[in-house]
Amino acid sequence: MAGGQSRTSLNKPCILLIVIAGMERFAFKGVASNLVTYLTDVVKMSNSAAAKKVNNWCGITSMLPLLVAPLADSYLDRYTTVLASSSLYVAGLLALTSLALQWPWPNSADKSGFTSSFSWSLNLISLGQAGYNPSLQAFGADQFDDDEELPSSKNDQSSKKKSSFFQWWYFGICCGSLLGVSIMSYIQDTLGWGLGFAIPSIAMVISVIVFRFGNRFYTHKDGEIIHIKSLGDRIVKAIKAATSRLTCGEISVPTYTNKSNVSEIELEDRPLCQQDSGSKDGADKKSENGINFVKILKVVLPLLPVWTLLLMFAVIFQQPATFFTKQGVTMKRNIGNNFRIPPAALQSSITISIILLMPLYDTFFIPFVRVFTRNEKGITVMQRMGIGMFLSVIAMIIAAVTERKRLEISRNLVTSSETVPMSIFWLLPQYILLGISDIFTVVGMQEFFYSEVPINMRTLGIALYTSVFGCGSFFSSFLISVIEKLTSTRGAKQNWFADDMRKARFDNYYWFLALSSAASFLLFMVFCRFYRSRTIVD
Repeated sequence: MAGGQSRTSLNKPCILLIVIAGMERFAFKGVASNLVTYLTDVVKMSNSAAAKKVNNWCGITSMLPLLVAPLADSYLDRYTTVLASSSLYVAGLLALTSLALQWPWPNSADKSGFTSSFSWSLNLISLGQAGYNPSLQAFGADQFDDDEELPSSKNDQSSKKKSSFFQWWYFGICCGSLLGVSIMSYIQDTLGWGLGFAIPSIAMVISVIVFRFGNRFYTHKDGEIIHIKSLGDRIVKAIKAATSRLTCGEISVPTYTNKSNVSEIELEDRPLCQQDSGSKDGADKKSENGINFVKILKVVLPLLPVWTLLLMFAVIFQQPATFFTKQGVTMKRNIGNNFRIPPAALQSSITISIILLMPLYDTFFIPFVRVFTRNEKGITVMQRMGIGMFLSVIAMIIAAVTERKRLEISRNLVTSSETVPMSIFWLLPQYILLGISDIFTVVGMQEFFYSEVPINMRTLGIALYTSVFGCGSFFSSFLISVIEKLTSTRGAKQNWFADDMRKARFDNYYWFLALSSAASFLLFMVFCRFYRSRTIVD
C-alpha cells in the first residue's frame, strides 16, 4: 500500500506549481466572479448587456490559448511562455485596478474613455492568461521524473498517476477560486472596488515572483535552465521564425514512428519553397521546430465531436457568474442584523463542494464502482465526463424550479421591492450539484484532451480543454441575444432577461438549457459507444 502510494505521489516542484496555479485562480476569480455586479451596479449596464459582456470576455480568455499554444509548443519552452504571459496578465490587472480607483467619471466623454480602457484591461488579462494557464499546467506535468513520465498509454499505474495529477491540480485551483470568490466579493461589496481589484493584482504579482525564484527546483524537459535575460531573445526568435515560415509557405507532412512503446505522431518537414540545394538545408533547419498546421489538424479534428458535445456543459458553467448571481441579489441575504451575504459569494459553494468531495472520489466512489466495472480506475475518462454532464442537467432543472418559486413569491408581494422573503440559501442545491458535476466533467476533460495529443503538443491539449469553455461563453452570449430578441418583441412582460427581476423569466431559460444539455448528453452517450482512443500501444 505504501509503495503504491509513493509511486503516485506528487513531487515538490509539482506541488509548488499547484500552489502558484491556486494563487492565479484567486486573482482571476477575485475579478471575474463579481464582475457582472460591477457592470450593473457601478457602470450601470443592463442585465443582458452585463451578462453578454462577461460571457464574451470569458470566451475570449478561454479561446486565445488555441492561438498561443502552438507557438509555445513549437518555438518557446513552457517556462519562458509562463514568464512572458504573466507580465501581460499583471499589466491588465493593474490597469483594471487603476480604473476602479478613478471611478466615478464626471461626464459622458470620460465615461466613453473608461469603457475603452476597461475593455483593454480585460483584453490584456485574456492575452496574458492565454499563455499562462495551459503552459503552467503542462509545465507541472513535466515535473515528473523520467521514470514518472505521464505517457499516453493504457498502463494502469501511469494512468492512475495521470488522473491523480489532474485531480490535485484541480483541487489546488479550486482552493484559490474559493478564496477569490468568498473573500473578494465581500471586500468589493463592502470596502470598494478599488481595493477589491488591487488585492488580486498583488496576489498575481506574488505568484509570478514565487514562480521565478522556484526555477532551480524545476525540471526542464530540454535539459537546460532558462535565464530571464534570454526571455526577450526567445520571443524575438519565435516571431522571426513564424514570419519566415509564413513567407516561405511551408507545409509539413506528418509521419508516424514508434518510441518508448507509445505510438506518437512525429514531424518531418518538407518545405515547398526550395529554390536551390543551398537553401533547402537552411529551410529544413529553420522548420525543425516550426508550427506544423497539418499535424495540428490531424490531432484536433478527431477530437472535435467530443469538444462540440461538451459545449452545452460549458454554457451551464457560465450561469453562476451571471444569472445565478442576479437571482441572489433579489433574495433575503441577511445573517443577523448587520451582515449581508454578497450574492457572488455563493459561487464559493461550488468550490467548497469540490474541495470536500474530491477526496471521497478516490476513497469511496472509485472502490465502489470498481466492483461493478472491474476497471482499475473505476470508470473511464469518457464515463467520468458523461456523469458530470448528467448532473449538470439535474442542476439546471433544480435552478428552474427554484426560480419559478422565487417569481411566484415576488408577484404576490404588496410592495414594489425586488427583494423577496426567500432565503438565498435556496440556491445552494444548484450550486452544489454544479460543483459535483465539475469533479467528474472538468477533471475528465483535462485528462482526456491532455492524453489524446502527442507528447510534444501537450500545451495544445490543455488549450483545447479551455477552448470548450471559451466557445461555451460565446455560445451563451449568442443564446442570450437570440432569446432576448425573440421574447422582447412580445412586450416587456415576456422578456426572459428583463431588468426588472419580477418580470424576468430566468426559469424558462434554465429549462431551455436543461433540455439542450440533455440532448447533448444523449448524443455523447451514443458517440462514446463508437469512440476509440487514438493512443496505440505496441
